[in-house]
Amino acid sequence: MRRAQKQMQTPRPRRFYKGVDVAEEEGKYRILLDGRAARTPAGAQIKLETEDAARLVAAEYDSQREHIDPMSMPVTRLVNTAIDGVSNDPQAVAEDILRYASSDLLCYRSGTPERLVRLQADAWDPVLDWAEGVLGARFVLAEGVMHVEQPRATIAAVSSYLRPRREPLRLAALHVMTTLTGSALLALAVEAQALDLEAAWSAAHVDEDWNISQWGEDAEALARREARKRDMMGAVALLEALRASFTA
Repeated sequence: MRRAQKQMQTPRPRRFYKGVDVAEEEGKYRILLDGRAARTPAGAQIKLETEDAARLVAAEYDSQREHIDPMSMPVTRLVNTAIDGVSNDPQAVAEDILRYASSDLLCYRSGTPERLVRLQADAWDPVLDWAEGVLGARFVLAEGVMHVEQPRATIAAVSSYLRPRREPLRLAALHVMTTLTGSALLALAVEAQALDLEAAWSAAHVDEDWNISQWGEDAEALARREARKRDMMGAVALLEALRASFTA
């Protein structure tokens, strides 16, 4: 992730290709730029398991104008990160998701005002119920921001559920959704199709939306939130495009 962020800080290159296409090769799909295979920043060819996933990346390349803007290519950035980074150390990425689960956003509740307490419960309790029913993970709730230790059995259950989801692209998308929302549980629920994107995004911003309702909206904060949502949408779109290739 840090490597991808560093690469985004470099000057934007000029668009060097005219045509964009997708080609199948030995059961995988490549993106062709003027007939040549698109590559990650580290030089690896982009090869994807499904045509739908390849066409998502191809569409982002095709949408570029005079210069290539990586910020407008969330799926491509995610694919590059998965190939160049996550595939080399999936365990580290999985462990980072588990760290989020150990202090998950959904477990930290406000004591007042009553309206915010109710909004948090309405948005978060169904996800915690899903985690208990499907993952077998029962989380301990806390009031305020003081850290609460989750039972070892709870984190072990999340780890067990995450273990078969180690395909680099899948894991990278889960990690992006986790970091964007502050919640491993929201990310896992979206990946499992137990929660749609809009519901998850709203759940991740209950507190922020409450503050906006009380104090008003900040234009810069809104722009940052929109950029984060674009990345969230890219992660969800990639998961959906790859779903047929998943083994679990």
